[in-house]
Amino acid sequence: MDPEEQIETKDALAESTAEAIEFGQQLWAFLTDTAEVLLRPWNAYQLGIAAGLFLIAALLARPIAASFHDWLRGRAGWPKWRIRAGLVVHKRIRGILFVLLIWSTVLIMQEVTWPSRSRVLVVIANLSLAWLIVSFATRLVANPLLRKMVKYGAWVWITLRILGLTAEATAFLDSIAIDFGDLRISLFLIVQAIVILGVMLTLARAVSSVAANRIRNNPDISPSMQVLGAKLAQILLLGGAFFIGLKAIGIDLTGLAVLSGAIGVGLGFGLQKVVSNLVSGLIILLDKSIKPGDVISLGETFGWINSLGARYVSVVTRDGREYLIPNEDFITNEVVNWSHSDRFVRLDLKFGTAYGDDPHEVRRVAIDAAKGVSRVLSGGKRAPVCHIIGFGDSSVDYVLRFWIDDPTGGLTNIRGNVYLALWDAFKDAGVSIPFPQREVRVMNDALPVEVAETRGGESAESG
Repeated sequence: MDPEEQIETKDALAESTAEAIEFGQQLWAFLTDTAEVLLRPWNAYQLGIAAGLFLIAALLARPIAASFHDWLRGRAGWPKWRIRAGLVVHKRIRGILFVLLIWSTVLIMQEVTWPSRSRVLVVIANLSLAWLIVSFATRLVANPLLRKMVKYGAWVWITLRILGLTAEATAFLDSIAIDFGDLRISLFLIVQAIVILGVMLTLARAVSSVAANRIRNNPDISPSMQVLGAKLAQILLLGGAFFIGLKAIGIDLTGLAVLSGAIGVGLGFGLQKVVSNLVSGLIILLDKSIKPGDVISLGETFGWINSLGARYVSVVTRDGREYLIPNEDFITNEVVNWSHSDRFVRLDLKFGTAYGDDPHEVRRVAIDAAKGVSRVLSGGKRAPVCHIIGFGDSSVDYVLRFWIDDPTGGLTNIRGNVYLALWDAFKDAGVSIPFPQREVRVMNDALPVEVAETRGGESAESG
């Protein structure tokens, strides 16, 4: 570091230290003055009244909270959001009672005595009401860490605002800063960014959740377009909230052009698969080739689509396994969608019977057996049919074709049920199912030594 830069750094540190010492002195002076004011007779009385009201609120909160909790248990048919709101109120009954008691006391004292004799109670009432509102409002923040940061930050800011220390605290936080060329990052900027971005992202998340629920509950929109609409709404709202928050803080967004260019280069070289899956997921949503609930076969995987993600498709198989298949595989590989245009699926079963059985009777028995299975469609154009497909070496070969309309129920199990029905029906009708039989003849030169000697002795005696 150059001597000039060292001198500038030392001067900046000295200036920051001096400002911090000055703020500390101002804060100490404020605390001593406040303590002196609070120790005056009427102010001490008001503090005692506030402490007594808090004790009363704490004593009343226990039975009221117990009764409210029992009442809330009886509301089993309520929506989840209403139950959650009731639980939030249940946890804050003491604070609610204290706010009601202290504001009632303030209004009564302002009517019966001088306003100056309730000034401390007014400050405490404003603080308690503001803290209660913040505790309710921050429940909208889903992330626990972000919720705590926003809650405590809002409490500190409101407290300084009510006590009239906003300007001093802002000057102190702004004095603690680091300079990067033309960019100056202060502690006040960081706190401001956390609060503003937290509020903006929370509002965007709430709005996107409502919009996504509206889109999913719209019966006129296909399932794939519902997923696409919900994803686009979430991306647009969260992205807009982020950039609006940065603009509100005062950060120049033109400086992000260089960053976006660097990110683009990184995506091009290091994140090709990620980008490929993202683009493939967008194509899948746009062309509606698959959607949640479809029954698909991809390689050795057979199951139904559980959800469509930005990077992968969740496929649940009949054995309860959930496969997270990259979106790119659905674009580059052959996919069998059993329920793409409709949910009707035709299955074929091949079997053979003996040549001595009447083929007309075999066809009738096979069709009646298939119709007797619960999931098989038995009427209209999709009724079961049976055809002869060839004369084999030991059997007459048939194919039994039938339709189902619930492929999510599985294919192997319905095939097994139809095979069992055929077995029972053929057994009752006397139809036989032939199977290959082979006769193995062993020549003399392949016999064991003991057998060969025995047969040789028998031949000599007979001669």
